[in-house]
Amino acid sequence: MTVSETTRGTATPGRDFNRLWLATATSQAGSTIAYGALPLVAVLALDSSTFQVSLLAALSGFAAAAAGIRLGPWIEYRHKRPTMVGADLIRFAAMLSVPIAGLADRLTYAHLCVVGVLAATCELAFTAASGAHLKALVGPEARLTATSRLETTFWTTFTLGPPVGGALVSAFGPTLTVLVDAVTYLLSALGIRSIRTPEPQPPTRKPQHWPAEVTAGWRYILARRDLRALFLNAALFGSCVIATSPLQTVLSLRVLGMEPWMYGVAMGLPCLSGILGAMWAPRLTSRLGERRVLLGAGVARTLWTIPIAFTPSGPVAFAWFTAANFGLILCAAVFNPTFATYRMRETDDDHMSRVQAAWSITMKVAQPVGVLAAGALAAATSPRTAIAVAGVVLLLSSGLLPWRPAVTKNLTCE
Repeated sequence: MTVSETTRGTATPGRDFNRLWLATATSQAGSTIAYGALPLVAVLALDSSTFQVSLLAALSGFAAAAAGIRLGPWIEYRHKRPTMVGADLIRFAAMLSVPIAGLADRLTYAHLCVVGVLAATCELAFTAASGAHLKALVGPEARLTATSRLETTFWTTFTLGPPVGGALVSAFGPTLTVLVDAVTYLLSALGIRSIRTPEPQPPTRKPQHWPAEVTAGWRYILARRDLRALFLNAALFGSCVIATSPLQTVLSLRVLGMEPWMYGVAMGLPCLSGILGAMWAPRLTSRLGERRVLLGAGVARTLWTIPIAFTPSGPVAFAWFTAANFGLILCAAVFNPTFATYRMRETDDDHMSRVQAAWSITMKVAQPVGVLAAGALAAATSPRTAIAVAGVVLLLSSGLLPWRPAVTKNLTCE
């Protein structure tokens, strides 16, 4: 099978994909509008300490990762659409409980922790089910178009959502803003329920001990050289990029002396490049071939973090800082749908959910570890030094891309 057979088709994903796309867009819009709403509720409504706010975020991520170990196999052997609807409805109920408890003056920090854990766990379950569902719903010739549209939607909502969310928080407070997020999960569930294409039967469960079952996703990835390399590359890339996010805040506001509004624009404006990158991915793949795009964008996205560390002081700082983040997001947005399509094709149907769950769990663990390591290094040296070290690790992570042409029979270059 060649790239022309798998990624150069011009077929559209179909009407049912559009229903899924709309449901996903609605949910993502709500999530980005309410982005950071739970920490804001903790600070503004409950007067929680800094440690409690950090604990809220960490607890949600680690609890979801722990639950995901069992969720992957459970989802694999069940129909995916009911799982996605169930995850949306649980998130709807959990988020709805926040404004209800707030209006009744019964909201507590423990309540927020439970909501955070439920939301993060259901997000992981939804992601694990949706990858397998998308593969069954969209044919190979239209998958790159489908993943490109989903990536475009992510960056669109991420660009527009936080400013809208900020306005809602200012007007109505963080507690009621969570209500917006809750309603979008309900609309997402209704959208998924409207899909008409019959879902294929899930794979038959094979008798095996539970340790083998829960580790099946990781064992599948590690047993395949190409997926193993990309898996390690993704873990390093994700942890380093996320690790530099709080350090960039310190660098821009304290070291470079930017005004808060300048920092907001410098971080928000580059998100537009995510939309451009995701839109360009199918065209670039059609012209250059999947392999060249995967390798080229995979390397290009690692080139921008070191320049951020060396952002000069003075009037040029704003433009330099914005341009570096613009380049990073642009290259990542080209890479992501190309890689998602490739991983979908290279994973057998009976392992899709477990591979997706293993991938998500690893990223949820690797990213906070990277944040802690970079924070410790910044405390011992400086934010610039820690960002530069993360940039060097990012460059080195390019060595884990599938450079050898024979890495897979499907990853060819024409």
